[in-house]
Amino acid sequence: MITVVGTGTAAPSPESLAGAELVVGGRRHLDAAAVPADAERVVLGPLAPALDVIERHHDKGSRVVVLASGDPGFFGIVRVLAERFGAAALDVRPGVSSVAAAFARVGLPWDDAVVVSAHGRELRTAVNACRAHPKVAVLTGPGAGPAELGAALAGAEGGAEEGRRAAAAPSWPVAQFPAPLERVLVVASDLGAGDERVEWVTPAEAAARDWGTAVSVVLSLDERRAIGAVRTVAGPHAAPSRWALEEDAFDHRDSMITKFEVRALALARLGPRLGDLVWDVGSGSGSVAVECARLGAAVVAVEKAADGVERIRANAAAHKVDVQVVHGSAPDALTALDDPDAVFVGGGGGELPGIVAACARRARRGVVVALAALDRVPAVRAALTDAGLDCDGVLLQSSRLAPLPGDVTRLAATNPVFLLWGVRNPAYREGVAQ
Repeated sequence: MITVVGTGTAAPSPESLAGAELVVGGRRHLDAAAVPADAERVVLGPLAPALDVIERHHDKGSRVVVLASGDPGFFGIVRVLAERFGAAALDVRPGVSSVAAAFARVGLPWDDAVVVSAHGRELRTAVNACRAHPKVAVLTGPGAGPAELGAALAGAEGGAEEGRRAAAAPSWPVAQFPAPLERVLVVASDLGAGDERVEWVTPAEAAARDWGTAVSVVLSLDERRAIGAVRTVAGPHAAPSRWALEEDAFDHRDSMITKFEVRALALARLGPRLGDLVWDVGSGSGSVAVECARLGAAVVAVEKAADGVERIRANAAAHKVDVQVVHGSAPDALTALDDPDAVFVGGGGGELPGIVAACARRARRGVVVALAALDRVPAVRAALTDAGLDCDGVLLQSSRLAPLPGDVTRLAATNPVFLLWGVRNPAYREGVAQ
């Protein structure tokens, strides 16, 4: 039997180690534990050698104890051990996870939190989750700590002004705080230890510090929504029951809005999801941006008209989602933005081919373009294919039911729209773009 002990916020009990012939764990776990004098010790580094030693002892019937932080079944070593030895071989004794402990320290429920691991993983997923959701816990690692997370979030906000808010623990309820507020980061270090620290900082303040190696977890909070509503299902909010909403669900000018039939297929091709970053270029009313945010993605809406910028913000607020709005003209306004997973281009006029080309060069997954002018289709298609994307498209022309006098119905045709999309060819991206 392999006993997996989660240390939680305290050292493991002597009883959990009694009779162990092999004890495996991080150096700090081993130093804090009452390891039997005659037991073999293995300091965890690369997993493969440690697993080989565990297998040798397990095959002999020796008692093996593996020490881990917090709850070892929560982004922990239980997954690897179960894959190698089978779940039946494990006796898991979980401790309090660092996520649970951090939320307890700040007095917040966390059944509605998004939990993302950046330990040994790409940081951008955690960054995008923090941009899109009001309550996120990030498990950090080398090169993906509070400084790196703070720098990415401060950049997404256009640069946080130092001292804009006091970096002190707030007094709930958060409705007392004036809006708008930037997200705050709660950096929890050495949880359970004598020098435990829980610090409230802005993203810019986090980016400016060297946090060392003692960080347990980082919470990203929108203080206005930190408590949240009563939940039935834990984790991020479920995907909305409806999308491709009717045009009257958005404030728009003179029917200048992507129609719901077009939006439905565009969303299917964009595939917005938790951890993604989506650009909506030439956003207009922001209908596509808002729908992508409702589906869990982090979204940047780029719009050159000042009244359009305000309209996008109002629509995002009405649908209770976060959309970063950039006031500027593409492609110049795109330069400082992080590379997106997917891009929707809904405007651009005569500059459209150049805008599409700029988006296609940077999109990790694909680009979707809606256009009404037949003359621009070949140039847009060439812009997608020249950037290494596999291009396809359709002409969408629908007729909606419309009432007539006498309690009868006719079909009212909408304007035809070309929808082109380009999907990233992995071989191109790996061989050329990178």
